[in-house]
Amino acid sequence: MGVFWQTAGLLVLSNVFMTFAWYGHLKGLAEKPWIIAALISWGVALFEYLLQVPANRIGHTKFQVGQLKILQEAIALAVFVPFSIWFLGEPIHWKYMLACGFILAAVWCVFFL
Repeated sequence: MGVFWQTAGLLVLSNVFMTFAWYGHLKGLAEKPWIIAALISWGVALFEYLLQVPANRIGHTKFQVGQLKILQEAIALAVFVPFSIWFLGEPIHWKYMLACGFILAAVWCVFFL
């Protein structure tokens, strides 16, 4: 498997954990004190870091840091949009889709220009 796919795969997995750490508590722990939600989120975020760090190390063998960051942001949105729709029940607005288009344009710019 190539560097791009190893990096992207690890980033997708890390973003699943990141999204649950950052936003999952809004549904599952809404009635708990914020400190409880923060501590649980911190524990979930540990798994994000265990995947994010190797993703960046692998990716940096071929890509610049700016490329890795833009790729990570695009993947974060690709994970976040379905999460917000199906887990949190949030509607998607046209302006969110437009913003996603701009992020995808940024990915294209850093990898192909």
